[in-house]
Amino acid sequence: MLNPIASQQSFEDLSSRYRRDEESVYNTWFIKSTDRLKAFRSIRRGVEQVATDIRSGRFGNDFRGTALEFVLNCITEQKQIFQGAAHAFYWKPKLRIPDIYENESNKRAFGTFLENCLAAKTEEQLLREILRLSDLRIKGLGPAVANILYFLHPELLPPANTAMLNGFNLLFGTRKKLGSWKDYLEMRDTLVETNTMQRSLFSRDLGAISGLLFEIGSGRLLVPGNADAVVEREVKKREAFVRRRHDEVREDMAQDQTHTQMQYLLSCIGKALGYSVCIAVNDRNRSFDGKRLSDVCLPCLPSLNVEDAIRDTIALIDVLWIEPSSGRIIAAFEVEKSTSIYSGILRLSDLSMALPSHETRLWLVIPDSRQREVDAQLARPSFAKNGAPRPAYIIFSDLTKNCDAICRFGVGHESLDRIAKGLA
Repeated sequence: MLNPIASQQSFEDLSSRYRRDEESVYNTWFIKSTDRLKAFRSIRRGVEQVATDIRSGRFGNDFRGTALEFVLNCITEQKQIFQGAAHAFYWKPKLRIPDIYENESNKRAFGTFLENCLAAKTEEQLLREILRLSDLRIKGLGPAVANILYFLHPELLPPANTAMLNGFNLLFGTRKKLGSWKDYLEMRDTLVETNTMQRSLFSRDLGAISGLLFEIGSGRLLVPGNADAVVEREVKKREAFVRRRHDEVREDMAQDQTHTQMQYLLSCIGKALGYSVCIAVNDRNRSFDGKRLSDVCLPCLPSLNVEDAIRDTIALIDVLWIEPSSGRIIAAFEVEKSTSIYSGILRLSDLSMALPSHETRLWLVIPDSRQREVDAQLARPSFAKNGAPRPAYIIFSDLTKNCDAICRFGVGHESLDRIAKGLA
């Protein structure tokens, strides 16, 4: 039941203000983020790797350098709503928390928990696994894991952090605590019930209603229960938060425009070289310089003889060049402006391993400032051992500067080799 404090202005009005606000996490992350959909498969692959590493004894005794760090990096990249999600997993030697790095029994239990959650198909199976983990009372391993579980089962398990919990307590008049699995499950039950009753206001994906809690708990979306605190004690803090959010939105807009520009240039080059072009399914309605990407690409991904999950991943690759005569994917490009380089490499690897007969050239397109990072990622032993072809990369400035010349004088995809870096 909603807290009477929040009910005074009605839940519908509150959710309407949340959805109309162009700078709310509903719009900047849940609806408009080009990276949100990509994150689900990358995180799932990362969790599978964590479980595999634990089972094989390769997990290590620290957060740094593990597949778990990759998973949390993918999560924290998901805009401001997940800032700080990795902190709970940093190894704190003095406190010996979270106790999954040096305690082998706890480590194996955590790996089994992740494997079972990955395989779970029903709500009952997931709740049973959470209760089993809770009963083990592993020190320092609380509901922060929910941020991982959300990306595995977004319709059944919400994320959780301090701001969301504060928002929940204000909205529902409760006093839930952040570190309690019991309180998390009770919060989850209430959110699922409310989301079902108010389905027309949000989404089956619990990220939408969780974003509402985040906005209330952070003081950005005012209700009577948090207005006094904001006005009396946190005016300066809230103003700084709003300014920072505004700056983040502007930066995201600029990055999105650069991302779209690179997709547009690659599309122009691909068409000039005689290829059909396919743009990521979630980007086709974007525009650059007054031109819609949908006007320079195929309406949909051509038929491929692969599993649906692999096809869905390929459909999210930023740009594909397809040979019209054979239907082979000649080249695949991932534009990585600010998100994890490794997640882009994973998507390209999925394509290459699913369609080996296509002999697809794999490319990363990156900001000039990320060149050293890409060199380091491509040198990682885990990447070198997975058997996938090594992608080369092109920096933004080289693509922009040489686009017209390649369009005019280029012959085939090999024309990109002139501006490529990291060639094997």
